[in-house]
Amino acid sequence: MRTDDVARATGYSVQQVRDLERLGIVPPAERAANGYRQYRRHHVQAVRAYRGLAAAVGPVVARRTLAGLWEATLPDAAATITALHAGLAAERTSTLQALQALEAIAAEPAEGGPRDVLTITELAAALGVRTSALRHWEAEGLVEPERVGSLRARAYDVGAVRAARIVAALRAAGYPIPAVARTMAALRGLGDPSEAEAALRARLTGIATRSVALLRAGADLADVLDAAAP
Repeated sequence: MRTDDVARATGYSVQQVRDLERLGIVPPAERAANGYRQYRRHHVQAVRAYRGLAAAVGPVVARRTLAGLWEATLPDAAATITALHAGLAAERTSTLQALQALEAIAAEPAEGGPRDVLTITELAAALGVRTSALRHWEAEGLVEPERVGSLRARAYDVGAVRAARIVAALRAAGYPIPAVARTMAALRGLGDPSEAEAALRARLTGIATRSVALLRAGADLADVLDAAAP
């Protein structure tokens, strides 16, 4: 097949096919006497596998994965693909755990008394994070403790503790600080964690979509492994 044949078969442009070959995602094409590239069936399978992987795990991981498969042993290559499925499963698990945490937080009463005020050390221990993480969240405007006494020690009341728990849940689910900041800003206006829950549920939908994309790429990946096997 010529380059444009591969492009038509995969939905990519001619230049994209050449770029994938240059990056090692597609093995080098044979060259005809006139210097034109000559592709075979396994080249088409590799391009299709890349497209499916890119939808499932992103183009960077997809490039790294496909480029590595051509040099890997069959056990190592199969383990690489299995790890991609495991990674998506782990994302789903952490997101579900964050949702459960938020649901538990939402069920708690909003009012508290003096005994509900925690120090930074007590709150860090309760959340299972370092005190430096709490200081960083404060610097980013995610959690706002009070300052008490002549030493201006941090004191976390019920509202600050709840905010810290939501931040901890989102961070544990893999959300970057900017995304957490947007969620916390929305929460301040609403007074409840519904925005965070909506974000996590949207994440679950995205993970499901990516998981299906990885399953669809499975047949092409199996063909790639067969082609790469010595």
